[in-house]
Amino acid sequence: MPFVSTTRAIGRAGLFTLSVLRASKPTADFFRELVREIYKIGARTLPIVTVGGAFVGLSVTLLGYRALDTYGAANQVSAMLGLGMYRELGPVLTALLFIGRAGSSIAAELGLMRATDQITALGLMAIDPIGKAVAPRFWAAVISMPLLTAFFCSLAISAGYFEAVHVIGIDQGFFWQVLKDSVDFHDDFLMAFVKSGVFGAVAALVAAHVGYHAEPTIEGTSVATTQAVVNASLLVLMFNFVMSALLFR
Repeated sequence: MPFVSTTRAIGRAGLFTLSVLRASKPTADFFRELVREIYKIGARTLPIVTVGGAFVGLSVTLLGYRALDTYGAANQVSAMLGLGMYRELGPVLTALLFIGRAGSSIAAELGLMRATDQITALGLMAIDPIGKAVAPRFWAAVISMPLLTAFFCSLAISAGYFEAVHVIGIDQGFFWQVLKDSVDFHDDFLMAFVKSGVFGAVAALVAAHVGYHAEPTIEGTSVATTQAVVNASLLVLMFNFVMSALLFR
């Protein structure tokens, strides 16, 4: 039955999450793996995030100016840009880019380890495969996502400033003053990074779960990679709606 299978899948995912948290022990080997994974899935995702943030900022500024100019409120474009970036677009689009670049990589690596019996070999050597292969990737995603979101929002607002001030002709001081007055440090700025941390955890757990439990074949690895991207993206959008409804009231 679909309901039974769905409930069973949710239960397996919950147990997998608990096993990842239980296996996260602060040892020297764990921190070495953590630093390596932060570079692999965080630093290598940075170019995509920065370029994406710049073009999103340009697009939002242009569309916002055209919409607000109709009502004579073109000078408020920086408020719409700041609130849109920190509340919604920044965390969500960064998470989607992260899933496409790093989430697929996590699922593919773990699926390949399953297909080549590396995970089984770790168990035979009395090494916890979840603590060795999954936990560092999970915490690297949780740490990297807020930092990537900061770069995304910074590039988006910088690109929006350039277009609004140097192309459209909005006053520079007015642009920054409206942005400062509209964006609250606690309610908007900090909450963006809370959402980013949650999205990073969701993306890493989904990618690691489907990769870790993939069929031990090349086809199973490819299927796991596709499932990781699709499922993680949908869960991020769902969690974004829930968190926005709870945090921004």
